[in-house]
Amino acid sequence: MARLEQQFREITARRNQIAQEIERLGEQRSRLLADNIELDKRAALLAEQITGLEARANEMAAQDAAMREALHADEEELRTLRIAVQESQEKRAQIEVELVRKQAELKYLDETSRKELNCPVEELAPGDETVPDADAIAEAEQQSNEVRGRIEALGAVNPAAMEEYQEAQQRQEFLSVQRQDLIDSIRDTEKAIQEIDQVSRQKFAEAFEAINGNFREIFQTLFGGGTGEMRLTDQENLAESGIDIVCSPPGKRLQNVLLLSGGEKALAAVALLMAIFRYQPSPFCVMDEVDAPLDEANIGRLTRLLQEMAAQTQFIVITHSKRTMEAAQALYGVTMQEPGVSRLVSVRFNAAEAAA
Repeated sequence: MARLEQQFREITARRNQIAQEIERLGEQRSRLLADNIELDKRAALLAEQITGLEARANEMAAQDAAMREALHADEEELRTLRIAVQESQEKRAQIEVELVRKQAELKYLDETSRKELNCPVEELAPGDETVPDADAIAEAEQQSNEVRGRIEALGAVNPAAMEEYQEAQQRQEFLSVQRQDLIDSIRDTEKAIQEIDQVSRQKFAEAFEAINGNFREIFQTLFGGGTGEMRLTDQENLAESGIDIVCSPPGKRLQNVLLLSGGEKALAAVALLMAIFRYQPSPFCVMDEVDAPLDEANIGRLTRLLQEMAAQTQFIVITHSKRTMEAAQALYGVTMQEPGVSRLVSVRFNAAEAAA
């Protein structure tokens, strides 16, 4: 029973608390309603202000567009005025230039009139005189210039003109004689050149045939057979023609000397040199390592040829080949028995044979 009373009191207290809360919420609701009414009034007022401001903004935008259009029109008008001012300035400058030119022409005419006619240009013709056209003025001016030129060409009277004429005539006769001498000298020189050219062509042809024959013979001697010859690149023009060397060693077809091996080139070069020496002997000939690319057989044929040619030409051969040294009449070498000390050594083989 006591517990029920306790529960009843709690429920009553809870109900009173809820009633107080309901009453407080009612008061808050009343205040909120009052606030909402106030906010609605302020919203309506603000809406009216916004409407007014939008209308004012539209009005100001229209004014701005109108002012922009007016500004654009003013700029176009200003641009047009500036162009007109520039054209006016250019036209004024042209008029000033034309005025200066006319003034200069008038001054020149006045000076010419005073100089040639001894009167100013204002007094030349009355105002009622007919002015001639441009063609008549140009024709008269041309005639005047021609007459003035003829008068100036006469020059002053020269009392020594006859003497000057005689001197000029003598000078002309002297120069004529000199010119004829030069013409004769040129003719004689051309004739001598033609004769020299003819003789040189003949000598060249003879030398070419002789050297070519010697080259064929010596080529076969050095190569032990085969054929070798020189050919002119231009048979019609000997003075300007080149020379090709065509060789055919034994067992090979005919080909240019540049296509041969190193040893074959060396033998062909020696054959050509000996062919020239046989036609026009030289007292000395120095050969430096010509036998380096040759084998023993080719060296033997080369040394035999040198011994045959030694009757007319003294050959000095620089070599390291023992086979070549064996064919020499005298041998010269450099030895270094002590380090840093070189000494020349010479041997004459023919002297040793004579002593034996």
